[in-house]
Amino acid sequence: MTADPTAATRPRNRKQLIVEAAGRVFSERGYHAASMEEIAAGVGITAAALYRHFPNKYALFAECADVMADRLVAAIDEVPSGAALADVLTAVSRVTVAHRASGGVYRWEARFLNHDDRRLLTAKFGHVVGRVDEAVQRAHPLPDGRLRAAAALGAIGSVTMHHTSIAQRRAEEILSASALRVAATDPGTARSGARPVKLPAQPVPRTRRAEILAAAIPLFARDGFASVTNGQIAEAVGLAPSALYRHYPGKVDILQAACLQAAGLLAQGVEQSLHEVTGPRDAIVALASTYVAYSFEYTALNSVAEAELAGLPSDLRRSLVLAQREHIAVWEQQLRLARPELDPRQARLLVHAGFGVAVEAGRVLRWRDSPANRDSVTALVVGALGV
Repeated sequence: MTADPTAATRPRNRKQLIVEAAGRVFSERGYHAASMEEIAAGVGITAAALYRHFPNKYALFAECADVMADRLVAAIDEVPSGAALADVLTAVSRVTVAHRASGGVYRWEARFLNHDDRRLLTAKFGHVVGRVDEAVQRAHPLPDGRLRAAAALGAIGSVTMHHTSIAQRRAEEILSASALRVAATDPGTARSGARPVKLPAQPVPRTRRAEILAAAIPLFARDGFASVTNGQIAEAVGLAPSALYRHYPGKVDILQAACLQAAGLLAQGVEQSLHEVTGPRDAIVALASTYVAYSFEYTALNSVAEAELAGLPSDLRRSLVLAQREHIAVWEQQLRLARPELDPRQARLLVHAGFGVAVEAGRVLRWRDSPANRDSVTALVVGALGV
């Protein structure tokens, strides 16, 4: 009997190739928008062949999240106990940058794991944070070690959330240096020096359309856009589900409105914060203070805008991506004025590192809003930028 030529040429690491391709698709498009057909195409096989390795999309997704965590655990466990903080952070940076295309799975998409899988993933990342915390405390025995450790990892992990093109080795160096600065920052005593931030108020829902949007945002933030039904949104505002269509063509249009509101509030906050600043360093501190204040004050809205943007159709996403780029360009310009040795790509990489610090530090603080917490996170963001 003649051997199957397909089997003869099948790569032995096909399962690994599938996981790599799936990680990229899940990171780029989100769990619900990703399809097994798209993942299979990325490997050059049919969806039927894909199902021979994984019974369903969830099983593949859980494997992707697990593999990313295992890579970090393996990388950090290869560093000897008691090693210098720089060696620990370099190990994390190396594996994160090498797998940046698929590393975004854990940032937002891990919330779609079931309870047991999520608990296992949390334990693995807890191990990584614990090892970094130990190294941070040895190098800089200051208060809030775990906060600084998580923030340092946020600086490194930020590379998985954008597409700035930069040489792998250079990215590792910049992110490791940024994380080292974060680890050396004392958030308990450092003060930003910025004026108090006054953000624009979130619009009061005075129309039925605005009420629907205000009700949908916390639901999207808690359960994820794909899991929330029109019925849940309608119930929250006392409407029949069919009545929603008089105000929004579909649920995705409510999501777009939420993302537009987030972008508008942040843009207004930035405009106010940069009024009358006297130099690039002051501008960076003002931008950091504003972004941190916005993240604490509008936590649900911000998490929806960050986590769900990839799930929007391209025509609805376009204006939001442009607004995002405009916001980053303001940071990039001021950072290069403060640090003229940076080229545009390096500056952009650091700006995203600052965003990553704000996200992970805020999570550690459970987004408990207070002047002290805002000051602490702002100090860590400014430290990441090196100004």
